[in-house]
Parts: sequence; structure tokens; C-alpha cells
Amino acid sequence: MEGYSSIEEAAALVQSGQRIFGHGSACTPNIFYSALAKRARELENVELVSITQQGPVEIANPEYAGSFHIRSLFTSEPVRKAVNGENGDYVPIFLSGIPHLFRNGILPLDVAVVTVSPPDEHGYCTLGTSIDCAQTAVHTAKTAIAIVNPNMPRTYGDSAVHKSRFAKMVWHDAPLITLDYGAKVTDVERKIGQNVAEIIDDKATLQMGIGTIPDAVLKSLSNHKGLGIHTEMLSDGVIDLIEKGVVTNAHKGFNNYKTVTSFSFGTKKLYDFLHNNPIVSFYNVELVNSPAMILRNKRMHAINSAVEVDLTGQVCADSIGTYQFSGIGGQMDFMTGAAYSEGGKPIIAISSRTNKGIPRIVPVLNPGAGVVTTRGHVHYVVTEYGTVNLFGKGLKERAKALISIAHPDDREALTKAAYERFKVSNL
Repeated sequence: MEGYSSIEEAAALVQSGQRIFGHGSACTPNIFYSALAKRARELENVELVSITQQGPVEIANPEYAGSFHIRSLFTSEPVRKAVNGENGDYVPIFLSGIPHLFRNGILPLDVAVVTVSPPDEHGYCTLGTSIDCAQTAVHTAKTAIAIVNPNMPRTYGDSAVHKSRFAKMVWHDAPLITLDYGAKVTDVERKIGQNVAEIIDDKATLQMGIGTIPDAVLKSLSNHKGLGIHTEMLSDGVIDLIEKGVVTNAHKGFNNYKTVTSFSFGTKKLYDFLHNNPIVSFYNVELVNSPAMILRNKRMHAINSAVEVDLTGQVCADSIGTYQFSGIGGQMDFMTGAAYSEGGKPIIAISSRTNKGIPRIVPVLNPGAGVVTTRGHVHYVVTEYGTVNLFGKGLKERAKALISIAHPDDREALTKAAYERFKVSNL
């Protein structure tokens, strides 16, 4: 199209030794990565910095080691092999802290590549479904490149970027990457959703993590009243709650009448819902995930999941043993904010076992497992077998409580492990 560059012209701006930022989730610029891959023989030590990536992410493939290095701030499936191998690494960091890395030169960016909606009559594009740390990246990088996709919704909040900011703009009309967690929800997860819903108060402000359990929770809230949303990530489950009047955002006490988020990821239905929708406001993740901002919401309920929880309440949410699976993300940001919110509830919701039958409530975390939420921060833990509140409880009391919501077939072994540790027989 007239006035736009080719993807090859845009990719030509990247030079060896540079650090590039890649937009995340539905905005992942895979067309740009493929163009860079074609230049692999002439490039070396180009580093990709990003949070959740989706799609093929060609430059993360092993054959491009040496040309490209993956520095993941939140690991997702397309880059896990690289991160856990020789041509990648993972940076443990709260999501709210990532903009600080860019702005203060800890991870200075040479190039930022973002997917945006087309410019309006004033020349402003929007960062669409993912503002998160991309807003800071696009304004602090030496060079910014835009992949302009007419399917990207125009979003409100701090999403606007003027076209003059971009050294190159590439027109790319393609469907956005989608994800449908609702289609994957199991009966176990539905029961967890129901159990979580029982401890969610009317007029609560909600943060939901990503995955099937948060989706199951949202589906269980249709009888609640006056809920609000202040969340790192927005998914399809909120649409019905907003349209049915369950979510009104009228009682938050902060940013009333607005659904507040940092990024969204889901189906085309969600993206269509977000397009030109003024009731949803996207803000920089350092604001959305700031505990100081989160706690200003009344009755803040933070609902997150985990890989495993040990008998003292330590929560591993980012790794499977030493294998880096995801990231710290915003879990601790919201667990902390919810704990200090008036009437708030920090909630960890997990299935008692994995789909392969591996226990999630364990005597001790797997060797090398990362502690995301400490036992000093944990409050509610929910499984399909019930709900316990660990806040204020001693180690022995915590063990007894967690055993009560573990899988029945795991309780004998957990009780034995608790006795060996605490030398108490009446757990």
C-alpha cells in the first residue's frame, strides 16, 4: 500500500548486536521474525526481549542460535526450548517492573517492533490488545517499527501512538492470534470455579490470571452483583458478565465505571468487543500492576493459579522443577495489592492433581522450583475439594488445612510427610 514499507525494508533496520523488543500475545510480530530469519547469515548476537510470545516465533528455532538470542521476561510455549537451552535465558521479574528495565537503561532497547491498529484521521495508531510493557518499549527504543494490522482493535486508555514515532510502517492484513480457554475447561476446573465463586463477595473487584481455571471462575459468577474488573489480563469470560450487568465497575472506589486492564488475549469475539469500546481502558503494566494502585480498589479479589503448593504454603507458579515454564508475571503484584485492599482476598486456585495425575499439593516443592508467592503472602488456596485460608496459621496448621483439600489418594502420603517434618500425629 502507498506510504507503507515492505517487511524486508523494516527488517533491514536491525543490525548485529542490537536488542529488539517484540510485542506480545495477540500482537506477536511473527511476520517480522520470519523476515529477520531470512537475514540470519548476516546477523549475529541479535537479542529478542519480550513477554508472552505466540505463534511460530521463527528466530527462536535452534538453527538460528548465534544469530538470535531469546531473553524472555515471561516464557511461553514458542520460546521455551530456547529459554531452557543454549540460545535463550529467562529474567525473573514482576511484570510491573519491566518498564523500569527499559526506561532506566538496564535493558536499553535499540528497536521496538509492535503491532498496531491503522492510524486514525489524527495520525494516531493504538497498541491494540497489548499495552503492558509495549507502551514503554515503543517510546524508549532508539527505533520503532509498526506492523499495521486492520484487524487490530482500536483500544482506549494509554494505547495511542502517533505514526510519526515509527521509522517504518508495514501493512499486514491478517487474522490476530486467538486462544479459547473456555473450550478446554474440565469438570474438575468447573468445580474449582464454583468453589472460588463461593468466596467472592458481591461488589468485589476482580483480577484473573490466565488459563482454564480463571475462565471457569468467570463462568461461575453469573449470580453475583456489582462486580468490578482491575486485571493484568482480560479474557473472553468478562464479556458475558459485562453484558449481563454482573460487572458494573460501580463499586471499585478507584477507576469506577471502567474495566481496567493491561493486555487481553482470547477469541475474535473478545477482539471485536474491545474495538472502539470506551468502557475498557488499557494502561501501562507498571500502573495496572502496581500494588499501590491495586489496593485502592475496594474488595480486591486476586485469583491466580500455580504449578504446585507445598505444605507450608509456598507457591511455585513459573517453573516445573528447574524447567522454566512461564514467569513471575503479575501474581505477586496482585496478591500483595489484594491483601492490603479493604475487604480484599488473595486467592490461589489449583487442581489437586495435574491431568497426568501428579499431585499439586506436595510435601516440599520440586528441587529447583521457583517460589513466586511466598508463604508469608499466601492467603486462600482452593482446589476442587474445598477452600482453606492459610493467613495467620502456623506451619502445622497449614499442613493440616492443605491436606484436607488435596486429592483423597494423596492425603495419606502427605500426612506421613507432615508427621516426619513436624513430629505431630494429630494432623
